[in-house]
Order: sequence, then C-alpha cells, then structure tokens
Amino acid sequence: MLSVATWNINSVRLRLPAVERYLKEEAPDILCLQEIKCQEHQFPAKALAELGYEHQAISGQKGYHGVATVSRVPIREITRQDWQDNGEARHVGVEVVGRDLFLENVYVPAGGDVPDRDVNVKFGQKLDFLERMARWADGIDRPSLIVGDFNVAPLESDVWSHKQLLKVVSHTPVEVEALDRFRHAHGWTDIGREHIRAPERYYSWWSYRSPDYRKNDRGRRLDHMWASPDLAARATGHRVLEDARAWEKPSDHIPLLTEFDI
Repeated sequence: MLSVATWNINSVRLRLPAVERYLKEEAPDILCLQEIKCQEHQFPAKALAELGYEHQAISGQKGYHGVATVSRVPIREITRQDWQDNGEARHVGVEVVGRDLFLENVYVPAGGDVPDRDVNVKFGQKLDFLERMARWADGIDRPSLIVGDFNVAPLESDVWSHKQLLKVVSHTPVEVEALDRFRHAHGWTDIGREHIRAPERYYSWWSYRSPDYRKNDRGRRLDHMWASPDLAARATGHRVLEDARAWEKPSDHIPLLTEFDI
C-alpha cells in the first residue's frame, strides 16, 4: 500500500505545527505541499525529516508560491516544469523509487479577480498555464499521479453556488474548458470524484473572509488528485480532512489523501 496526500499549506513555516500534526495523526507515506512561500534553504527540512519524512524535493522562491514533496519512502526528483513561463516555482515532479509511479506536484495560478484576459494579465497567464500543462500531458507514457491546487472547481457540485460563481474566477466556463482539455490530453481520472461521487458536496477551500466557514459553508473544490487510468484503478480509498480548516492558524485549504494498492 502507498498513501499520498496533497495540501496547499499557505506558508509552510507559519503553519509548520499544522503540518507536523497532520503527519503524526494521518501518517501519509508522501505529502505534497503547495504555496510553501519560502526559498529552499528556508524550508523546515530538518523538522520534517525528524518525523520520518527524510526524502524531499523542494522548489521554492522568496515569499511566494513554491511546492515541496516530502516522503517516508524513497523518491527521486526528475523534473521542474515552468508552465507559467516566467520562472515561478509551481511544479516539482518525482519518481517514487521502486513503485512504478511518477508523482507531479503543481500549484496552478489563481488568476486574479476578473475573468477576462484582455483586462487581467493574471487570468491570461492561468489559461496559458493550463494549456501548457495539456500539451505536456499529451506526451505522458508512464503511470502518473498529478496532485495539487489546480485553482479550478470544475463541477457544479464543486462550489457552494454554481449560479452565483459562474462569473467568478475558479468556476468560469473558460477555466473549466481549459482544465477539461488537460484532463482529456492524458485521459486522467479524477480520483476525488471517483470516490466522492457528484453531486455529493465536496469542498477543499473556504475563504478567510468567512468568519465561520462551517456555518456559511461557502466552499470550493480547488484541490485535486488525478491519475493515469490504470493507476486510478488501484486507488483503494480517498478522504479529506475538513477539521484541519478549524485548526489553530489554519490554511484556507484542507488536505486530501488517496491510498493505492501499490
């Protein structure tokens, strides 16, 4: 068995106690973090190694973005894609040694506030990022798992109000179509929705602007775990930890975890 988790931590140094708690309580074999917001030499590598996660692949930058994959089983970094085409640290890919599995950890740009690339450069960059991902996925010929913060909630049941969010960045038709092109480029299986079937409620993010996220429950499913079809068929379980959103100094995202018969 092999368990893989993903979590946009929104500053790994600020939320190190939460990461440590999660690793102790849930004990995934591998944890993929996004938005670590630090340079590689600032990453709390020693603290996580002391918990058994001594195998690490970190792609960081000063103050923003950044991804890291930490593991109790051997991994080997194989690639860092620049799908943003500007040098930002938004991806790291590793091989899980001896498991015939390649694990891609990605942080897709949020895209700003206005869903119009003509007036919002960030939105155009997001769409271009997704298009570059699709071209890359078209050439994949190995069992792969891509996880992370995709910053798109594609299904109507992935948001608290489909009608109210249709023109809000993360749920607009143009973003959903771009993500769908990426899905078809490799024939990815959306593991989350294989195990938590639509239209069942499934969120992974709640805004900090909401003082009581549980009461208002205005969530979105921005975080995903997608696998090559043969690999997805070996997923034996998938779960989320909504309680992590209520921990002290929480991230606005929660962790997802999938278990594989590998």
